[in-house]
Amino acid sequence: MNSETFASAIQEYLTKHGFGHFSPKAVLFDMDGVLFNSMPYHAISWHDSMATFGLDMPMEGAYRFEGMRGVETIRLLVRQQWHRELTDDEAQRMYEVKSAFFNQHPAPHKMHGIIPLMQQIKACGLKICIVTGSGQHTLLDHLETAFKGLIQRDLIVTSYDVQQGKPAPDPYLMGMQKAGVEPFQAIVVENAPLGIQAAVAACCFTIAVNTGPLPDQVLADAGADLILPNINRLNNCWADFIHEALPRK
Repeated sequence: MNSETFASAIQEYLTKHGFGHFSPKAVLFDMDGVLFNSMPYHAISWHDSMATFGLDMPMEGAYRFEGMRGVETIRLLVRQQWHRELTDDEAQRMYEVKSAFFNQHPAPHKMHGIIPLMQQIKACGLKICIVTGSGQHTLLDHLETAFKGLIQRDLIVTSYDVQQGKPAPDPYLMGMQKAGVEPFQAIVVENAPLGIQAAVAACCFTIAVNTGPLPDQVLADAGADLILPNINRLNNCWADFIHEALPRK
């Protein structure tokens, strides 16, 4: 991608949302599939744990539901397959089983390119905020140590911070509130259709990194402003992108 592509995407974003200008002050990252290569573990864990309850969760389904709060994913599966509503306690107990399956896997690796990308973002004077639908304590606890000096606890939004998870805009609205920015001052980096929908609903400029098995068209249909194949590509083109994005002095 070149500067013209970035400039065009930014102008289309401004037109779509009716903003007069774009002046980024924060980058809001999803976690699974963006910071950590954790989605393969989630896919296996969802499939295997739900099978213990007699529910069918194809591994690709984990990518399509990615970003949704875990208890909401379970409620949706039960609604579709058992045709009834779960109580809060039932949904939470089932999510705890899923979490136990996930915790049997080794700690996921950081995405290639994510550290230098964050370092570039910090060097530009932008804040970094994490907005995840996850409630996996092992991953959340790993965030600050894996990204020491780059992530602050008060700039992390998890499934425990909102009542409505992705694809509702609430998680990104909360992220912007914590970062102290308006939508035209925020850049979201997402890999999941539901997360992209949430970011677009919050009126943020949304960059999709397609780190999973879904075709690019699924991410485009969700409303992504830019689509890149991985985090490392974003790292490599960040300087060109931010040159177009930041207001001229």
